Amino acid sequence: MARILVVDDDMSIGYMIRDILEFKNHDVTLSQKPLETKQNVINNDIELVLLDKLISGVDGTDVCSELKKDEKVAHIPVVMMSALHNADEICKNAGAVDFIAKPFDMATLLTRIDEVLAANSNNEK
Repeated sequence: MARILVVDDDMSIGYMIRDILEFKNHDVTLSQKPLETKQNVINNDIELVLLDKLISGVDGTDVCSELKKDEKVAHIPVVMMSALHNADEICKNAGAVDFIAKPFDMATLLTRIDEVLAANSNNEK
């Protein structure tokens, strides 16, 4: 089980992701406020962030970059999500460990999350 923060302004997507992740026994926090991401990560002892690229007028890559600059939370993996299919390289340049293009199927999302969590767990040892 992992503690995962989902930051997306489309709550229908957020709820769908939350329901699937909770079914897999993950603890999920939802947020529509990208500027509160770092505080959410700290307050909720988050182990993985799923972050939308464009949310509420804020560029998620900027949020990701800010997380990666803070030594308290820089080790937390960020997976960016976007309907912009050409955003992969942009997101990874911001420090994201992975990128998922919307729309995505849940099997792909779960596989990618499992891979990121496993890789991060191995890196911490």
